[in-house]
Amino acid sequence: MDNFSFVTPTLYVYGRDSELKTGSLLRVYGQRTLVVCNQHKHLLESGVFDRILNSMREAGIEPFFLTGIQPNPRLSKVREGIALCKKNEIDSVLAIGGGSLIDTAKAIAIGVPYDGDVWDFYCGKQMELQTCLPVGVVSTIAAAGSEGSGGTVITNEDGWYKRPFCHDLMRPRFAILNPELTFSVSPYQTACGSVDIIMHALERYFVNTPAVELSDRYCEATVRTVINNSLVAYHQPDNYDARGELLWASIWAHNDLLTAGRGGDYASHFIGHELGAKFDIAHGATLSVTVLGWMRFVYLHDLPRFCQFAYRVFDIEPDFRSPEKTALAGIHALENYFKKLDMPVRLSDFGVKITDSDIVEMASKCTESGNIGGFVSLSREDVISIFNLMK
Repeated sequence: MDNFSFVTPTLYVYGRDSELKTGSLLRVYGQRTLVVCNQHKHLLESGVFDRILNSMREAGIEPFFLTGIQPNPRLSKVREGIALCKKNEIDSVLAIGGGSLIDTAKAIAIGVPYDGDVWDFYCGKQMELQTCLPVGVVSTIAAAGSEGSGGTVITNEDGWYKRPFCHDLMRPRFAILNPELTFSVSPYQTACGSVDIIMHALERYFVNTPAVELSDRYCEATVRTVINNSLVAYHQPDNYDARGELLWASIWAHNDLLTAGRGGDYASHFIGHELGAKFDIAHGATLSVTVLGWMRFVYLHDLPRFCQFAYRVFDIEPDFRSPEKTALAGIHALENYFKKLDMPVRLSDFGVKITDSDIVEMASKCTESGNIGGFVSLSREDVISIFNLMK
């Protein structure tokens, strides 16, 4: 196990009606809050939006609004939010929604006190973060786990670069988790979110660090829990218990508990980011394709780990005479699970024409700062090979 530091300062407030506490939780940080939200029909018709705003007004908080946030959240919206905050002397930022809104809120929070352009953090020009506005979250989907992480991912429309930035100061001060707020999530978005959670666990699982038995078990339990409950929520959208398990799993998969002592790989995420940025594909849908291509490219690097994955996650009996057969059976089982959720498993499933030149462009962007991956170091040519395995 490697040396590590682990911090999780976020207050998680779970359960029915927990959104009624939003105002009192925000009041600690001041009287003016930028609310980053998309006023979806279900939020308005269910009264959720009004309940949150009423709790804020009762706490003496004046809300300001930034709407129109897209999947693969855009830098232009972040800059718009920063300008709003500076103009109105905002004290805190509240995200109501999922990963795209939370990541936008975090980016705004770091951009307000910064003298330069917020993209500096994402392009590597500025790596130090001294301060940021407090961020709160009311979660409406189990997916990215951004409500508990210190990370954010933003897409720059100038060149369509999708890049992450991570720092513990960006971790939300609180996260409201009411499973009922996720009942209206569509089957497709439920599936995309579930894939994202699984990938956050798997990219910590496939590492080269020895003596990580406890966190191995954490990763495996997280994946199994998501598999079991995503299939329930996919067919029974108002199943409170299944939705609750997914909400909780999304946080533990990405708040760095699973990273402690072992690090992570993240190559599938980087490759998926390029697909999402170029073709505007939902993040989870890119991951169900990229991870299968990645696994088929790297599994021989550590056959015992892939066999362990097959046995512990999918109950596949080990073939001691042919461990390679066991490893491939585990990859196939993961593919079959994705298919049960109607998730894509090949590039052709996206319904868009992806040319060889597109693949070269995405692989080049993905590796422009050097090789990617912690489990196996991948060059531009390796990423092109992985894309070809996705066809």
